[in-house]
Amino acid sequence: MERFDVIVLGAGAAGLMAALTAGQRGRRVLLLDHADRPGKKILISGGGRCNFTNIHCAPDRFLSSNRHFAKSALGRYTAQDFLDLVERHRIAWHEKTLGQLFCDGSSRQIVDMLVDECARGDVDIRCEHRVATIEKIDDFQITTQRGIFVAPSLVIATGGPSIPKMGATGFGYDVARQFGLKVVEPRPALVPLTLAGDDMVFRGLSGIAVDSITRCNGASFREASLFTHRGLSGPAILQISSYWRHGDAIVMDILPDRDAAALLLDIKRARPRVQIHTVLGELLPDRLADLIRAPLGLKGELANIPDKALRAAGERLNGWRFVPNGSEGFAKAEVTVGGVDTAGLSSQTMEARKVPGLYFIGEAVDVTGWLGGYNFQWAWASGVAAGQAI
Repeated sequence: MERFDVIVLGAGAAGLMAALTAGQRGRRVLLLDHADRPGKKILISGGGRCNFTNIHCAPDRFLSSNRHFAKSALGRYTAQDFLDLVERHRIAWHEKTLGQLFCDGSSRQIVDMLVDECARGDVDIRCEHRVATIEKIDDFQITTQRGIFVAPSLVIATGGPSIPKMGATGFGYDVARQFGLKVVEPRPALVPLTLAGDDMVFRGLSGIAVDSITRCNGASFREASLFTHRGLSGPAILQISSYWRHGDAIVMDILPDRDAAALLLDIKRARPRVQIHTVLGELLPDRLADLIRAPLGLKGELANIPDKALRAAGERLNGWRFVPNGSEGFAKAEVTVGGVDTAGLSSQTMEARKVPGLYFIGEAVDVTGWLGGYNFQWAWASGVAAGQAI
């Protein structure tokens, strides 16, 4: 049996951050993970370049049953704070669209940076440890296949079930329930959506991306939408998937910034003899233009198409309605919506209100960010909050 001040379960983004923060405050920290090395999910992020934060990070870009919960941690450890750490390690970076910050090189640089910072705090990192039991008498006792470890503080940073091929599970939720905390129903987020029925016709557009404004349940995103052989993907769809629930419609404006009805009527007046397929081909990718003419009920010259039909077509182009039959699930989800109910946690410290010494951070908690570095920033911020409190 080995004793520590703090045991952190999960050597991902949040767990590494909590461990290094506590370690550098003089705590004796043990960081355990079932994987063969730390930071495996970080390594695959951002196409291997790690979208490590977003300069536009703000609490309104996170989903939670309590929309105020993330404010404290995000306010005390900002995107600039993490960027300062990146720059101290001389990691070159660049900004892509919408405030997304990426490494110029490899995601490995971020993992190495976090491991180096853990070393500065004398954090004991042990991989390939699978937790068999967690008990609490006076302190927490963690039993793995390699030993028994005891500490007065336990941090759960095991994430959610998204990307199970990386070893992700709902382990953190089981721990929460064991100690009497509630769990908000977890579901896949930042995930491609699938189509069925009449919408299956759009499989013929596989590989085509369009600039769009995509809306669902009061949320809207202006980014690319991608048609796939199974349905819809691309940044706009991944974003809106976090707000979508089964049975909900998604509305896609595939001619953003244009009043499509007025545009079609203006073209009719200016070029009455032009064929509708020619006009649509000027406005949209060819395959998309060809495919949507039939459901819009349009053919022939504009002069022969009633204004009412053109208005209806324009309204459809500015508000195409889909009802996905599902998503590609946790296997393709980048993150999880839902998790440990924030009502049972302190927003200042991430500690369970009714279980002193027990903390939940990162994706395990019911806080989910937008696509584009927001979930990493929550991992850093919640990890620091717990690490400073222990």
